[in-house]
Amino acid sequence: MPTDLPDASSRSLRPLLTSMSEIATLARVKRPVVSTWRRRYPDFPAPVSENMSRPLFDGAQVVEWLIASGLGNVAAPELRSELALFGIVALRDRFMPWQLVEALGSLLCLRRLDGRPLVEDSETSASHEANADRALWSAVMHRAARIDAEDEFVLRELRSFDATAAPLARLAEDLIESAYDERGAYEWLLAARSRLGLDSLAADAVTPELRSLLTQLTDLRARLERGESLTLADPHARAGDLLAALLDDTEDRDRVTVLAADPDDRLTRITRRRFLLAGVSELDLDVQTGSDLEERFADPDIVVTQLPYRPGEDRSVLAALTELERVAYLLRPGCTALVLGPADALVDELKSTEAAQLRSALLRENIVESVIALPGGVLPFRPGYRPALWTLTRGPVPAAEGKVLLADISSEQLTPGVRMRLAEDVLLWRAEGFRGLDGHDPRYGRVVPVAELDRAFGGPLAPPAPPASAIWSDKVTERPALIAEAEARLERATADTRTYENERGPYRGAVMRRVGRVPGRTTLGKLITTRRVSRFPGHRIDEKHITRDGHHTVLGPEEITGERTVGDRRIDRLLLATAYERAALTEPGDVVYTLAPRLGVYVDHDGFSVVAFPARVLRVNADATRPLSPRVLAALLGAARGTARSPSAVRPARRIEDYQLPDLDPDEVLRFDALLAETERRERLLRAQSDALVEARRLTIAGLADGTLTLGEARTINRT
Repeated sequence: MPTDLPDASSRSLRPLLTSMSEIATLARVKRPVVSTWRRRYPDFPAPVSENMSRPLFDGAQVVEWLIASGLGNVAAPELRSELALFGIVALRDRFMPWQLVEALGSLLCLRRLDGRPLVEDSETSASHEANADRALWSAVMHRAARIDAEDEFVLRELRSFDATAAPLARLAEDLIESAYDERGAYEWLLAARSRLGLDSLAADAVTPELRSLLTQLTDLRARLERGESLTLADPHARAGDLLAALLDDTEDRDRVTVLAADPDDRLTRITRRRFLLAGVSELDLDVQTGSDLEERFADPDIVVTQLPYRPGEDRSVLAALTELERVAYLLRPGCTALVLGPADALVDELKSTEAAQLRSALLRENIVESVIALPGGVLPFRPGYRPALWTLTRGPVPAAEGKVLLADISSEQLTPGVRMRLAEDVLLWRAEGFRGLDGHDPRYGRVVPVAELDRAFGGPLAPPAPPASAIWSDKVTERPALIAEAEARLERATADTRTYENERGPYRGAVMRRVGRVPGRTTLGKLITTRRVSRFPGHRIDEKHITRDGHHTVLGPEEITGERTVGDRRIDRLLLATAYERAALTEPGDVVYTLAPRLGVYVDHDGFSVVAFPARVLRVNADATRPLSPRVLAALLGAARGTARSPSAVRPARRIEDYQLPDLDPDEVLRFDALLAETERRERLLRAQSDALVEARRLTIAGLADGTLTLGEARTINRT
C-alpha cells in the first residue's frame, strides 16, 4: 500500500506517494507494464522522491495521467476512489480500522444531514497554518452537536476523536468527489472493508450473485411499481448488506420503511447511517440494538435475513430452527420472508427428534413457500459453509396450500440465467401455486405435499426426483431416438472398419530393427537455416473477436495441446480482414506448434486457419533437396528428447530450434509418412465407433438415472 503517509496537519503539502508496484495495483496491470509506460511515454509523471532507491510518484499526478491517457484497466471514477482508499489505508497506523470506518461514515452522514461540504474553501486555503486542523475539527463538532443532538447517527463517533482526525474530513470530501454523492462514497468504503483490515465486518458478506437472487425473489421493484408502500425488515442485520441490496434495486425509497436489529451497537449505528445515506427518511427508519425489531413502528412486508453464523463444531441445528421460528412470528398476511441459514438445519436429514419436530411444525403451519439448497462459496469468507434458503409466506394462494416447492441448485453456478429461472419458479409458485398440467413446471425443483414430508419425519428436504420440466423437456423425450441414432452410427462405423480391413488387410507397419548406419542428427534450427522448413509467427487475437460460428478456425495452445476441440473457436473473415490486416492464414499441411504451457504439435491438413500467439507455424518446403513431410516433422518434434518442462521452471529447458531430429533419407520419409497416414485413417474409424458408443452409453445412463428410460430384453446383454 502507499509507501509514504500524509502529514497529519496538511494533506496538500505532502502528496500521497506511490511506488511503481502500487501504480500497477492501482491500474490493474502487471508490474513491468509500468516500466514500459515510463520508458515509452515522455509525459509520464516524474518521481518526486525515493525510498531505498525506489522511485516514488505523486499518486494524484499518476491518476490524472492514467485518466488522460486511457491506459490501464480501471475506469476514471474508480481510479480516483482507489487513490482515496490509498490515502485511507495510509492512516491505518494512526487510526484503527474500526475508527476509520466509523469516523468516515459519520463524516459522510454529517455532510448529508447538514447539506454543506465538510471543508470550506477558506479552510482548504489556510491548511498550512498550525491551527488549521483544530479549527476544522472544532467546526465539524459544532455542526454535529447542532444537527445530531440526540446522538442517533454521528455525534458519539466524532466525539471520540480530536483534531488529529481532521485529515479524515478532507478524505471524506475526496471520496464524495470520486463517488458523486455521500451514499456512493459510503457504499464504496464498506465494500473495501476487508482491504482496510476489517475481516470481522466482512465475514458475513455474501456474493453479489446471491444478493441479486435474493432481490429477485422479493419482487420488490414490481411491488413498488404497483404503488405499494413497503416495510423491509432484517432482525439479524449486521452491517445491513441484504437490505442495502434491496434498496439498490429501486429508486422509490420515499415509499420504503426499514426495520433492522443487531446485538452489536457499533453495527446498528453503521446500518443506521447506511440507510439514511441510501435515501430512507429518518421518520421511516428504525434500527434497534438487540435481537428484536420495533414492530410497533410498522408491520414488515418483506423480511430478508441471514441467520447468525456459528462454526460447525458449535453449530446447533435446534438453535438455527428456533431463529427461523422467530422470523416466522414476524409474518402477517401478505408478508414474505427470505431466510438464509445453514443447510444442515434447513435441508439436511435431522438426527435430533426435537429439531425434527420443530421443522415439521413449521412445515405444517402452511407458511413455508420454498426450500432451496444453494451452491457453496456464496459466502466468500466461509467457502466450506453450506447454505440454504427458506422463503416464507403468510397466507399463500389456495392452490399452494399444503404444498412446498423443493429446489436444489447446489451444483449450479449462480449465473444470470440460473437466477432468473429460479426466481421465476418461486414467484410463479407464490402467485399461482400448483395448477396441474396447465401450470408452470419448475425448472429447478418439485412441488411436494407437506403431508408427504411429515411422514418422512426428519428426512432431507430435497426434491424427490428431477424437475418435471427436465423430465418432459424435448432433450429428454428425444433420448430414445438419439440413442437409436448413436447405435446406427456405431453399426455404420463398425461396417466401415470391416470394409477397410477387408480391402487393406490387417494393420502391418513393417517395422524392423535397423542394421547398419544410424541416421545423422540435425536440429530444427538447421532445417530452418537451410530452408527445408520455414517458420511463421502467430497472431495476437482479441478474445472478444472469437466466436463459435466464424469462417476461420482459430488454432491456439488450447487446441494444439488437446485441451479444446479444434473448431470450437472461430473468427469471422470480414472481422479478420479489417481488424487484423497482416494476419495470414495457414496452408494445408502446415505444422502448428506451441511451447506454452507445454509442447504441442498439430498438423493442419485443411489449412485456412488463424494461428493465435503464442502458437507458431512450421511449413515444410516440398522443393528442398531432402524434403520432409508435415506428418513426419510433427511426429519427430513430438518425440524429441528433452522437451518436457520442470514444474517449477518458468521457461522450457531448451529452445525449439535446438530440438534434435534424425535426418532421415527421402525414401524413408516417404515410407514413414505413408505409415502415419495409415494410422490416422484407422484411428478415425476407431474413433467414430468409440464416439458413437460413448454417446449411446451416456444417454442411456442419464435416462435410467432420472427415471425416464427403462431397458427391454436385448440379445447383446451378457446374463452370465
